[in-house]
Amino acid sequence: MQSNIIDRLFFSFEELEQAIASAKDTLAKRDVIPNHIMKRLNSYDGILLKQRNLAQSLCEHINNCNWDEVSRHVNLINGLSALIRDDARAILAAISGRPEAPGEEDNIDFC
Repeated sequence: MQSNIIDRLFFSFEELEQAIASAKDTLAKRDVIPNHIMKRLNSYDGILLKQRNLAQSLCEHINNCNWDEVSRHVNLINGLSALIRDDARAILAAISGRPEAPGEEDNIDFC
């Protein structure tokens, strides 16, 4: 069971990597995309690398039954995923012309 969860985690990284590449390709085909948007999108690669490194450490902590560190690493991985998800939503809103949710800052650069 444990191995299955870890396998799914690493598979989700592959899916995220494909989604990032697809988003870059799609945006590259548009006429005008602000440079800061592409810079933010490119920063996702570094975040994904951090997630993969954390997942490697997570496996070590699981093997050593270090459950406090397992929990911490899971929270860090989830937090980085949320960062990408929320920033991607903000980018989509910006390029589609939709207003962002009330209370959000216009120039937040998470990455």
